[in-house]
Amino acid sequence: MKPVAQARAAARLAAVQALYQQDMERTPLTVLLHEFHQHRLGATIEDAEYADADVDFFDDLVSGVDSRREEIDGIITARLASGWSIARLDRTLLQILRAGTYELIARADVPVASAISEYVDVAHAFFNAREAKFVNGILDAVAKERRT
Repeated sequence: MKPVAQARAAARLAAVQALYQQDMERTPLTVLLHEFHQHRLGATIEDAEYADADVDFFDDLVSGVDSRREEIDGIITARLASGWSIARLDRTLLQILRAGTYELIARADVPVASAISEYVDVAHAFFNAREAKFVNGILDAVAKERRT
């Protein structure tokens, strides 16, 4: 993987982690970004190395999801099976879908296949193949409608 692609992949994973923290702890955006800049992105914590991330890309993903959460949640909800709601989704899975949806609707500079593939990879880091396929299906549906 090229250095730029690696930095963006690290930014996506960190963004999902940051969005999860924000969702669970209600951490204010400025505090959240500062914490990740100072202590997570490219740091070594308890012998675990965090990859150098594209900080501007990370900031855009987290801030973008934060500012457009209602719109993004509506887009995701519209693609869930009948009887399903955002509230029924695993919290980590929801953050993956939020970040991926944001990237598909707001980052025309990122190719659709790259964005979907990256979030499927993030899903594989936390879940089994079933959830990764679910992420692929939802994001593919978003891309087909929003990126014609």
